[in-house]
Amino acid sequence: MFNGLLHALILDEQGGAHTIENSAELNNWQPAQGKLWVHLDYSQTEAIEWLRNSEQLTDYELASLTADETRPRITQATNGCMLFLRGVNLNPAQNPEDMVSIRLFINENIVITTRKRRLLSMQDVLASLTAKNGPCNISELICQLTHNLTSRMQSVIDDLDDNLDEFEDEIDQPTKRFDNQGLSQLRRQTIGLKRYLKPQKEALSTLIVNKYNWLDESDKAKLNETTHLLIRFIEELDNSIERAQIIQQTVTNQVSEQLNQRMYVMSVVAALFLPLGFLTGLLGVNVGGIPGTESPYAFSAFVIFLIVLTGGIGVYFKNKKWL
Repeated sequence: MFNGLLHALILDEQGGAHTIENSAELNNWQPAQGKLWVHLDYSQTEAIEWLRNSEQLTDYELASLTADETRPRITQATNGCMLFLRGVNLNPAQNPEDMVSIRLFINENIVITTRKRRLLSMQDVLASLTAKNGPCNISELICQLTHNLTSRMQSVIDDLDDNLDEFEDEIDQPTKRFDNQGLSQLRRQTIGLKRYLKPQKEALSTLIVNKYNWLDESDKAKLNETTHLLIRFIEELDNSIERAQIIQQTVTNQVSEQLNQRMYVMSVVAALFLPLGFLTGLLGVNVGGIPGTESPYAFSAFVIFLIVLTGGIGVYFKNKKWL
């Protein structure tokens, strides 16, 4: 077998599959032998060469199937159609919003899937075929794969909601420092997921509406349920984005209110001491004619006057409800 071939299976139409063991058997495959599923790692040169030599794709279609960056969509190909999907990245030490791309070429006889990073949903389909309870034909294979990709998003979206709940609880704890950076990262994750899920929903909707000779009418109901599940996830992401914005706005308002309160206190204190500073500054000038310079009681009287003046200003502020 060549580098980049992850597996090649011939569906037995009984829920299982026959594994192709060598390149010669794969190259000599004929449609009469059964429906073929070839899974490739497009980062390997030999995998791209096999795709080029298979004569299933034009050069333009091959470039699309092996591009570094793709957007979820479905497009017509010369010998079938190409479906581009995304799945959440559940690989260790990876960010879920950095979604893994899976590209499919499909016709009535063969399915070619390509990826660069490991996708657990693909392993689930392979495990079901090994257990003899997997898809029986190409239509069921696509339905099961799209459902696995979509259903695995549930745990990631639930984690986002749980994290938002924690941020909302932090708002009610003024003594605890709010994690603004964590909230910003959560918003980026949510927006990153939504960026790919909306076009993916459109691609699946197009797949249901159009007629493809490999897609059974009975399986369109399954695709429709998968699409509705995807729509619900998009709505939950929209809700999460709005919640994050409300939390951020609430935190901003709290910080602004605290700042205003502190500035208000400083303004009141400054107002209380403004006349005191004026009087002490006036009497502190070094010129003749300052009253009380000859009296031993002048300083005490002046201090008492300042205390009474400050108290009077405080009472005035209190009556005005400024304190």
